[in-house]
Amino acid sequence: MEVLVSLCLILPLLYSFFTLFKMILHRRGQSCYMLAYECFMPPEDTKLDTDSAVRVVLRNKRLGLEEYRFLLKTMVSSGIGENTYCPRNVMEGREASPTLDDSYAEIDEIMFDTLDGLFAKTQFSPSDIDILVVNVSLFSPAPSLTARIINRYKMREDIKAVNLAGMGCSASVVAIDVVQRMFKSHPNSLAVVVSTEDLGAHWYCGNNKMMMLSNCLFRSGGCSMLFTNKPSLKNRAILKLKHMERTQFGANDEAYGCCMQVEDELGYQGFQLTKSLVKAAAQALTVNLQSMAPKIVPLWELIRFLSASLHQSSKTKKALNFNVLGGGLNFKSGIDHFCVHPGGRAVIDGVGKGLGLTEYDLEPARMALHRWGNTSAGGLWYVLGYMEAKKRLKKGDKILMISLGAGFKCNNCVWEVMKDLEDPNAWKDCIDHYPPRSLQNPFKEKYNWIHDEYLNFVRFDTSRLSVD
Repeated sequence: MEVLVSLCLILPLLYSFFTLFKMILHRRGQSCYMLAYECFMPPEDTKLDTDSAVRVVLRNKRLGLEEYRFLLKTMVSSGIGENTYCPRNVMEGREASPTLDDSYAEIDEIMFDTLDGLFAKTQFSPSDIDILVVNVSLFSPAPSLTARIINRYKMREDIKAVNLAGMGCSASVVAIDVVQRMFKSHPNSLAVVVSTEDLGAHWYCGNNKMMMLSNCLFRSGGCSMLFTNKPSLKNRAILKLKHMERTQFGANDEAYGCCMQVEDELGYQGFQLTKSLVKAAAQALTVNLQSMAPKIVPLWELIRFLSASLHQSSKTKKALNFNVLGGGLNFKSGIDHFCVHPGGRAVIDGVGKGLGLTEYDLEPARMALHRWGNTSAGGLWYVLGYMEAKKRLKKGDKILMISLGAGFKCNNCVWEVMKDLEDPNAWKDCIDHYPPRSLQNPFKEKYNWIHDEYLNFVRFDTSRLSVD
């Protein structure tokens, strides 16, 4: 009788332990680890230095003196240096008449170069990949780009492929969220994400100032990344995904229209960036971080912030407002590094001011913008690469990755560094020269004469702008 009673007590206990053990294993299998990433290093013949940029500008005969002045001001204040890259059809003077082959050539070079590097670095075969996600906002051919990769590398028939288009500069984080969700139902898997953009077929050839901005900011680039949820590969991981938060601000008409592909009055297609972009970015980032804050900020900081907010509210007789941007919440209490999307100097400045970041915190984003320009969804990985090349990333550090994109959307995530990182990646040939003494763009020194007042009273001759 005693044995029976003992069994009745022990069996439920064993079952509880077994269930708990299964739950732990299941959760471990749902973790998302990054094993490696490979940023695209464009060839030297596509480098867009000052003189090359001027030649591209001068080919557009629709521009007048005011447009030239606007471009000069934008180039000087953009935060972009002389070592960025642009598509070959633009360098060759064919931006007004791009072909489908131009788009394929541009995308293939980025995708296949980074994937070749990724497979060589990790020693995994393309046939080992279980999930493939590709994001390119402005190019969606048939068959899809995922099919193009599968065909090139002869991947397995049962691979799960997802193709994302039109998701903007924050598409890379969206793709990672897709991978994370698929990992929950596909244990022991390997996933590849490819993030890039097709610029050559979407170079703006008109004279609308809001659409000319994209030519000044966007440059060639991209990245391929390898992820896994295999517990056995945990020791090889460089990063672990801790939190993910996605915010869609498209219901707001002003935010929806601040970053949009349109045609101008003459029928020229381009990407229109309005003055509302920074405002939309601030609003979307605020909403996103309000949701993410309790997950990444220590309890003592939340209590301090709540107490300060209540005290301020009682003084001003206003309702409590959890305003992350400008509200005094110290995200640096739970985050060691800030990987900010290098979309432009104004965006970087805005994020830095709103979160109370130092120039040290913003340096990776500023340097990525200066060296590579805005490479759309691939830009975050050049920022991360700068941190790694400067040996800033130590085991246990937390990285807040902030991405903003058309829609308007803000997609942020937090990574934990799994080991000390120091691979220079695409920065290996230039990291010793960063940060430079000055980010001043040479356009100002070479072409500042365009602001001379006498040009207002004479017929403007573009031959004066010719490059020696």
